[in-house]
Amino acid sequence: MDFRLGAAAAALTLSLTSGAALAGDIESGASAFQSQCQNCHNVMNEEGDVLAGRPNVRTGPNLYGIIGRQAGIEEFRYGASLVEAGEEGLVWDEEEMVAYLLDPQGYLRERLDSNRARSQMSFRVRDEATARDVIAFLAQFGAPAEDEAEDGADEDENSEG
Repeated sequence: MDFRLGAAAAALTLSLTSGAALAGDIESGASAFQSQCQNCHNVMNEEGDVLAGRPNVRTGPNLYGIIGRQAGIEEFRYGASLVEAGEEGLVWDEEEMVAYLLDPQGYLRERLDSNRARSQMSFRVRDEATARDVIAFLAQFGAPAEDEAEDGADEDENSEG
């Protein structure tokens, strides 16, 4: 019983620490997402519930769990440059996302050291503060570290039998 309580506390601590490390404002990020991002993106959980954005948006990828996820691997037809960046190890964290959101094509060209790199996302977030706000908003949906901590707690619970 104490072990389960400890695992739950660790998962909660991990969740709170992840959110606290982000510099943006979640409420401002929700507003920016609604005005700037939801025309192309939504946030839909594994059960198919749309948590942010509009249903049936298919222009851009689902952003559920984007923070901490390898770039270009989700079920979506990403451009070759983003897939290549992911294959080379790009994992979306706050700093990588800020740079990408401010200039998607410039970011990929620098990251891949290629003037031929292209981004399918032509939209740019207006400023760094807005980018950080959007990232803080997105970080609350499906954080991979939190999901892994919960999965580990479930496995430990089942193995105690």
